[in-house]
Amino acid sequence: MMYLNDLKKLFTTLLVLCGLFLVSQNLYAEVLDRMIANVEGEAILESELQREIMTIVQRIQASNTAMPPDYVLKKQVLEKIIIEKLQRQLAEKAGINLSEEMLNNSATDIAQRNNMSLEQFKQELQKQGMSYQSFQDNMRNEIVINQLRGKEIGERIKVTDREIEHFIETEDKGGTGMGQYHLGHILIAVKEGASSAVIQKAKIKADELVKELRSGQDFTKTAMSNSDDDNALKGGDLGWRGKADVPTLFADAVSAMKAGDVSDPIRSPSGFHIVKMLEMKGVGAHTITKSKVRHILIKTNELIDDAEAQKRLLALKQRMVDGDDFATLARAHSDDKGSALKGGSLDWVGPDDLVKPFQEAMEKLAINDISEPVQTQFGWHLIQVLERENKDDTSDFKKNEIRDVIRKRKIEEETELWLRRLRDESSVEIYQDRL
Repeated sequence: MMYLNDLKKLFTTLLVLCGLFLVSQNLYAEVLDRMIANVEGEAILESELQREIMTIVQRIQASNTAMPPDYVLKKQVLEKIIIEKLQRQLAEKAGINLSEEMLNNSATDIAQRNNMSLEQFKQELQKQGMSYQSFQDNMRNEIVINQLRGKEIGERIKVTDREIEHFIETEDKGGTGMGQYHLGHILIAVKEGASSAVIQKAKIKADELVKELRSGQDFTKTAMSNSDDDNALKGGDLGWRGKADVPTLFADAVSAMKAGDVSDPIRSPSGFHIVKMLEMKGVGAHTITKSKVRHILIKTNELIDDAEAQKRLLALKQRMVDGDDFATLARAHSDDKGSALKGGSLDWVGPDDLVKPFQEAMEKLAINDISEPVQTQFGWHLIQVLERENKDDTSDFKKNEIRDVIRKRKIEEETELWLRRLRDESSVEIYQDRL
């Protein structure tokens, strides 16, 4: 009888211990997933921050870069999450969303560019320690934010011919705008409307960092620990850019720098910028292959389907083989009325002048050969290349490059201001005691 009572007591004790264990586990889970920030009513949990920190740490380790202090890394990553959440919230309000089909199509494109099937790509992700779901979430986030920035900023950015001319006159007088710079960047942020004391404090910090960098302190580590820029976790690396493919704000300073130089602090509405010239190189002349081409187009409609269009073009091709003139047949039969008047001539065309299927078919043709029927979104074509030559495209290429430079420069400057304003004007509460 005593033995039975002992068993009952033991069983009761075990139940209590199990209960305490479960309670402790639940408390641990609650502590682990406690809210550490509130972004416009949306929580950031500690587990979310830890996952992102692990991802960033792996990236830093893979690049053999010195790891910043834990408190700095945590601050930078948390700020990154806050900015991304604010942008996603804005995108949702603007109705920007991606379907699963669009995501899978994007993933398939990425896989194909890496010479893999989608299934092989998923397996490769698993080998690298990333689930396909995580990859999709990251890709959705990136695409949605890019679309938002395009809508909020990109659509407003225009580049005029006069701006290109002014750039050549003022920033590329020597005609050397084809050079390449590898730049590093640190931003000491200052809020709009900040007091003179706050501005002076930021200026003192920027001056001290410049002094330390010029005395040999590691730029990457310094950027990670101090920069308020989006590229801080990449060590402030802005990558390779065209000679003037940097914000207008930096142009004068950069043009006078040599490899290894660190600029003085540069003031902007966002704060104080420090630029380092990591490397520099030049680029030679630019040539492209141009083709003198003509075509005959048959459009499809209610009466002419794809099969009928191909049939008509093959019949025209046979007439050419039998001796009929391409130009004469183009004038009589082509649905491209603009080129038909010129015997089907599109004159000289460059690599980016035509739609991809037409371009690919044209590049495979020998001089004077006539293609099989080729389909594009405009209909079905017969194509003939009359001449090919390599042309010095340096002048036009340079102008187009400068146009892109100015556009990117404007977008970068506007994005920096837009993000800073978005952050400053949003309701964000960080629970410092939980970090």
